[in-house]
Amino acid sequence: MSRRAGLRFVDKILFHFLRIEFYTNWEENEFMSKLLFANWKMNPVSEKEAIILARVGDVKHAVILPPFLFLPTVGKILKNAKFGVQNISWEKEGALTGEVSAEMVKKMGANYAIIGHSERREFLGESDEVIAAKVRTSLDAGLTPILCVGEPKSVRKKGFVAAKTYVKKQLLKNLSFTKNHKLKTINLIIAYEPIWAISTSGGGKETPEDAAEMIGFIRQQLKTSTQGGSASGGKNHKLKTIYLLYGGSVNAKNVGDFLAMKQIDGALVGGASLHPSEFKKMVKIAESIK
Repeated sequence: MSRRAGLRFVDKILFHFLRIEFYTNWEENEFMSKLLFANWKMNPVSEKEAIILARVGDVKHAVILPPFLFLPTVGKILKNAKFGVQNISWEKEGALTGEVSAEMVKKMGANYAIIGHSERREFLGESDEVIAAKVRTSLDAGLTPILCVGEPKSVRKKGFVAAKTYVKKQLLKNLSFTKNHKLKTINLIIAYEPIWAISTSGGGKETPEDAAEMIGFIRQQLKTSTQGGSASGGKNHKLKTIYLLYGGSVNAKNVGDFLAMKQIDGALVGGASLHPSEFKKMVKIAESIK
């Protein structure tokens, strides 16, 4: 099965968008603890270390995202936290060496899948078309996608309006599905991660106020946009955004400032999630904010 065959529906994506109805239990979210999503990336190097990290992160309002190798171990340890993966294939099955399908992940008991992380977009060349395919595949398997969006430094230098335009285009492309998509209700999480504020890309500093404004903008886009409509008559779908997260060098020193923003429902945590003492502090801070 070729990569081209796996993405054959992309031609339709650009011209046949779903008409989406947005709804969210935003009023309920205001009284819930903020969520922490621990993205371990390509860490740790041993199962022993993975067990330690999993036990630290095993709290009610956390989601652990380990490398595939440690998925079975982490899944058995966790009693309170949920878990997911950092990536999935754009295909359901087939001759794709090294790939892992969404259905495989779901059968392991995972609930979430990071899709479109900036590191994969930048270093592995994942296109918006590939990311859209992964979102659709994860939804078909019953996983909740954690779709990452965010502007590079070159765009942010042009101003906040330019950054919003960039993110809006990402949303339109990454949340496009063919008109015959079977799901009537779509569960989704969006993580806003300005690329220039991530440690692997220079680690610039985003302000909580600007992050909240962008996330509010994303929420509004999802609420008001009909994704263009289909020339042949789209199918109405309900897009249920469970949480809107911020991710960009979040740590114990700044997580409270970001989570204090009403618009921000949680944080996608990278390097800080690999340090038990620091992540414990972040958990306490998140649990204290309603």
